[in-house]
Amino acid sequence: MLVPYLYLLPTITLMLVLLAVPIVMVIHYSLQDAVITNPNPVFVGISNYAAILTHAKFYTALKNTAFFTLVSVIAHMIIGLAFALLLNSDKVSAITRTIFRTLFVLPWLLTVAIIAILWRLLLNPNGVVNYILNAIGLISGQQEWLADPDMALTVVTLINIWAGYPFFMISLLAGLQGISPDLYEAAEVDGAGPIRRFTSITIPQLLPVLTSMALLDIIWTSQQFALIWMTTGGGPLDRTEMLATYTYKLAFSDYDFAAASAAAVLIFIMSMLLAALYVKSQKLRD
Repeated sequence: MLVPYLYLLPTITLMLVLLAVPIVMVIHYSLQDAVITNPNPVFVGISNYAAILTHAKFYTALKNTAFFTLVSVIAHMIIGLAFALLLNSDKVSAITRTIFRTLFVLPWLLTVAIIAILWRLLLNPNGVVNYILNAIGLISGQQEWLADPDMALTVVTLINIWAGYPFFMISLLAGLQGISPDLYEAAEVDGAGPIRRFTSITIPQLLPVLTSMALLDIIWTSQQFALIWMTTGGGPLDRTEMLATYTYKLAFSDYDFAAASAAAVLIFIMSMLLAALYVKSQKLRD
C-alpha cells in the first residue's frame, strides 16, 4: 500500500521545499513589520496589505499591468491566428510554408535578455528604427522610444507582442491541422463562403484551444518582469511600472520586505484565481 507513496515522496518533498515553504514564509513576512532587517519583527496583521492597497503607485502598476496584459493577449491571439491560417493554407506552397514557419517562430527561440538587448539597440536614438522612420519621413530627429513617458508603455507592449505571438501561432496551427477537412467540404457543398466557414467551423473548433491559451497567456504576461526590467526598469516616471517590478523595488530598492511580501501575496492570489479558471476551462474541455 505504501509503495506508490514512496515513489511520489521525492516529488512531494521537492514541491514542499520549493513551493510550499517559500509561500508560507512570504505570507508570514507579510503579517509582520521590518522583517529580515530587524531581528525582532513585530506582528502587525493586515497593516501591510492596507498600506499596499492604499498606495497610489500600486494602482499605477495595476493599471499598467492590465493594459500590458490585455493588449498583448488580444494581439497574440489575432496575429497568431492570422499566421496560423496562412501557414495552414493550401494556396501556399510547402517550401514557402516552411520558410515562413521558420521566420515566424524566430522570436520564440530568443531568450528575454536577447530580446531586450536587441530592441534597445533597434530603438536607440541612433538605431535602425529611427533611421528608417526618418528616411521615409514619418518622424524627424532622434526619438527616445523607451524614455518617452507617452510612448514607453506602448513600445514595451509591442515588444512583448512580437516576442510572444509564435506560441499562439504554433498552438493554433496544430489546432487547425486537427480540424477534419470533411467539415469544410460539407459546408462548401451547402454554399457556405469563406467567412461563414471561418465563423461556423474554424472558430468553434479552435475555441477550447483559444480559451486555454488566453488564460495561460494572461497568467504569464501579468507576471512579466525580465522584459520590463531590462528595457525600461519600470520608468520613465513609472509609466511602465508593473506589479512585478513594483514588488521588486519595494524589496530591493526600498528594503521594505514586509510590504513587498504583502504585494507578492496579492499577486499570488490573483494568479491563483486565474489558474483556477484555467483548470476549470480544461475540465470543461475534457
